Amino acid sequence: MNTDLLKRLCEMPGVPGHEERVRDLITSEVEGLFDSVTTDPMGTLLCRRDAKAKGAPKIMLLCHMDEIGFLVSHIDKNGFLYVLPVGGFDPRNLFSRRVLVCTDQGDIKGVMNSGGKPVHISSPEDRKTVPEVGEFFIDLGMGEATKDIVKVGDYVVMDEPFLQMGDKFVSKALDNRVACWLGIEAIRALGKKGRGAEIHVAFTTQEEVGLRGARTAAYAIKPDIGLGIDVTLSCDTPGIPDKDATTVQGKGFGLHVRDGSFIADKKLVSEIEALAIKKKIPYQRTMLASGGQDGAAAQQAAAGARAVGITVGTRYIHTVTEMIAKDDLQAALDILVAYLEEF
Repeated sequence: MNTDLLKRLCEMPGVPGHEERVRDLITSEVEGLFDSVTTDPMGTLLCRRDAKAKGAPKIMLLCHMDEIGFLVSHIDKNGFLYVLPVGGFDPRNLFSRRVLVCTDQGDIKGVMNSGGKPVHISSPEDRKTVPEVGEFFIDLGMGEATKDIVKVGDYVVMDEPFLQMGDKFVSKALDNRVACWLGIEAIRALGKKGRGAEIHVAFTTQEEVGLRGARTAAYAIKPDIGLGIDVTLSCDTPGIPDKDATTVQGKGFGLHVRDGSFIADKKLVSEIEALAIKKKIPYQRTMLASGGQDGAAAQQAAAGARAVGITVGTRYIHTVTEMIAKDDLQAALDILVAYLEEF
């Protein structure tokens, strides 16, 4: 397993609308794997692998590059930064975090905290209050000089390293660098097989703020089949009822049949399920009550497409401790390769 690539992908900063560094890394990795590699006006990297014959079905893998983060919205007279989120954050996970502020002049390390009293001078009632995201600020330790370097619109990501812990991977950005890894490694593993289909791997932008890059890319490609590659919840942890677990880590890839953005094609779900059983690839059906993923954009583009999600269950999603099981990632890779080999 190419763990080094996953690490480099996860540690590369890239929030919605600012995915260029992730895109550059992927571009260097896919050299020689595709017949065409272009970037569309939204910043999505469109990679095409031609079929042997004209009129072949178009299969589109949608793998979003962006991670949740922030954009600098205000710099006060003392050099403290205020930010707006791009992506969904739970404020309870934002206390006392190390961050990276990405500017035209380079990346600057900082710390994120909320306004208010520290523990030594706060009351019990003070400590019960959870601030809103807009109440957090970033301190670069530079004072007034901050304004000479940082601009409104610069972006911020959490500053945490990729870790391997036993049979698990942990990172701030497994959502969704997991999919970027799968999009690259699936085509690498496919080799000369699967030339009965025209395969498009779209490394999309701005998924975390509304599937934006996927919508334009899918409209341009007009796939017959869309595979939304993403993470999903794995709430197999203390304090959560079994019915809300979504996936259990170590039980295989997630065959995603429904969320707030789409309902997967029933026949396609059955086809992939039968293939997983035939190839003895562990899997679990998954469903979310809300949220969305890029497979919906493929399904609804132009005249429509058959679509399904291929997902990897992730604990502690949208935090700096996102965690996946190595075996589940391998199962997701195995089913993608097996499915593409069918053409």
